[in-house]
Amino acid sequence: MSYLMPPRVPRKVDLPPRQALHAGATQVLVVGGGPAGIGAAIGAANAGAEVVLVERYGFLGGNATAALVMPLMSFHNEVKQAVAGDTARLLPPDHGEGEPVVGGVLWVLLDQLVRRGAAIRPSLETGYTVPFDPELFKLVVYELLINHEVRTLLHSFASDVLSLPDRVRAVFETKSGPLVMDADVIVDCTGDGDIAAAAGASYDIGRPEDGWTQPMSLMFRMVRFDHEEFAAYTRAHPDQWRGVHGLWDLVRAATDAGELDLPREDVLFFATPNSGEVAVNSTRVTEVLGTSVWDLTRAEFTAHHQMAQIARFLRERVPGFADSYVVQSGVQVGVRETRRIVGEYQLTGDDVLTARKFEDAVARGAYPVDIHNPSGRGTLLKRVPRGESYDIPLRCLIPQGVDRILVAGRCISGDHVAHSSYRVMPISMATGQAAGVCAALAATQRRQPRDVPVSAVQRALRAQGASLL
Repeated sequence: MSYLMPPRVPRKVDLPPRQALHAGATQVLVVGGGPAGIGAAIGAANAGAEVVLVERYGFLGGNATAALVMPLMSFHNEVKQAVAGDTARLLPPDHGEGEPVVGGVLWVLLDQLVRRGAAIRPSLETGYTVPFDPELFKLVVYELLINHEVRTLLHSFASDVLSLPDRVRAVFETKSGPLVMDADVIVDCTGDGDIAAAAGASYDIGRPEDGWTQPMSLMFRMVRFDHEEFAAYTRAHPDQWRGVHGLWDLVRAATDAGELDLPREDVLFFATPNSGEVAVNSTRVTEVLGTSVWDLTRAEFTAHHQMAQIARFLRERVPGFADSYVVQSGVQVGVRETRRIVGEYQLTGDDVLTARKFEDAVARGAYPVDIHNPSGRGTLLKRVPRGESYDIPLRCLIPQGVDRILVAGRCISGDHVAHSSYRVMPISMATGQAAGVCAALAATQRRQPRDVPVSAVQRALRAQGASLL
């Protein structure tokens, strides 16, 4: 063990007062430049607000680029997993067409990605997922924000928020020292709900019985992958490959031989737009919390160790990987679940699985309930009824008891089960766009976000191409 452990007896110390650089003011401040933040910034700009987006890394894209979460998962309402042969993809029931349930900013982004050769448009052939190139993804997002006149600040980590008489002030840690930015409304797209929590919002973490969250995974890209040789193997061993995951016998043999030590029973691959390349989602770090610097450190050590095991296993045991190697891993381990901010409504697993509709709907989802076991092997997968989708109400984006702050992405208000569906990036972009629109209307009309009429938010979202029933 070579990483720092938390102190056995936590002790608080006082820090001296400090001054911060005042970086300006804006109507809408979006904190976090991942899918939710991209949706929020463009949604707010299109609704007529002045927008600043602040991101902790030196690039945009969030988990899509920092954690290499590839591809964008399906946002269609009739998709189920294929059950035969070497399809290595997701297919709709009866091979029918799936209907997209997310529109708006997501499709603006997808059109630009496809035009640049950076992504493959969702279709039956891709199982309605969107394989993309993470490096070109960064560039396309830069251009979208410039075209929508969103001002952007990178390398700035949000550390606190202060309430002013008629505004809210966010505090950021930077290489230039601390700085502050004032806003009429902040949209918290940090994933962890950092801003809302700092403002005093209540939140839940993990499953109710023990507080454990879904495990973390470090994704990575392997090149010199021979797809034809791998496909020939899966055709010869149809019981060993289902959709995008499998190789159970090979994993079991490597585990028994002491070559693999993973809290999961299979491997998971995703295609990319680049030939000879595959994205691997097979590491799993359990019983760690993404808001703990100690746990994050342990997760990085553990996940990189697992990655090395998996890469060696693939090269030595899996046809098609003999000449392959890891070309890139995530900048940080991917975090599936941390805080879920308690909003004016909490979406439930039952709402998701019964495809519940709401009068104040501002986004839709159809991705399955997808819970990676927080404590070990196994994944729970339950699907939304065929041809259906569930609504996400505006109330899920409005924290209880907190003014001038909205949340979007995986930290919106919901229970552990519902979260496992709405956490994926297309739905995060949809809730981001909805929060951005609501924030813009609140700022331009000088209202609190909770006082903006839902009908006005829905009207603006439809005008931006969002998918609402």
